[in-house]
Amino acid sequence: MTTLEVRGLRKDYLLRHGFRTQKVRAVDDVNITLDHGRTVALVGQSGSGKSTIAKLLLQLERPTAGQILLDGEPVPRRGPGLARYRRTVQMVFQDPFASLNPYHTVEHHLARPIRLHHPQMSDKEVRARVLQLLERVRLTPADVVARRRPHELSGGQRQRVAIARALAPEPGVLIADEPVSMLDVSIRLGVLNLLATLQREEDLGVLYITHDLATARHFSDEILVMYQGRIVERGPADEVILNPQNPYTKTLAEAAPNPERRLNELRR
Repeated sequence: MTTLEVRGLRKDYLLRHGFRTQKVRAVDDVNITLDHGRTVALVGQSGSGKSTIAKLLLQLERPTAGQILLDGEPVPRRGPGLARYRRTVQMVFQDPFASLNPYHTVEHHLARPIRLHHPQMSDKEVRARVLQLLERVRLTPADVVARRRPHELSGGQRQRVAIARALAPEPGVLIADEPVSMLDVSIRLGVLNLLATLQREEDLGVLYITHDLATARHFSDEILVMYQGRIVERGPADEVILNPQNPYTKTLAEAAPNPERRLNELRR
């Protein structure tokens, strides 16, 4: 059972303009609790601080203030504790082509994290795990896909490889940063359904970062609405969408596509 918790998270950046220095607060007093087996959607417009939170959770950047805890313990800055955290908390990036090395095969991309986090496994076991992961994300025949390089795959296939890579270390938490925004509309639903299935079957905690309230409602248990670095509203998905309290959330809800609302307007 894995719980990822954020308490009072803050991140400031210093911007230089000639001889002047300006402090910009990208994340301000953010609190998030992500339990195993649940999906929390972090929703907001571009520039609201969503991806900054992802970088902080992945330890790609250090917070200015606040705590990140895994199962109640603060994340160490180095050593075995940090290695355990990196194994437990994995990322699905927005652009699967940019996050996969074009010079290496799919098998290389999946085998590398397995060997890194499970050095006791033999080459035969690693190979079997690679094929298992590809089948897990519905990429078959797995032995054929394993030999291909990213440019030989479609956008949806590349994102499924990225998901398989995130699953390779056997994590407890997945951070999915706009995982379908770079994909064709026709294949987005398949990738989101795959993530939802993996979340249930692997009992993962998923932080789904998006600007799309419609998908956040259907694929998450809880929605956090972020505006200018702060969480301005939170609650169960249906409650936040159907009965928003914050003016910004209301604006997002009104802008989200709603086929039923459109049909009612046409009937009038």
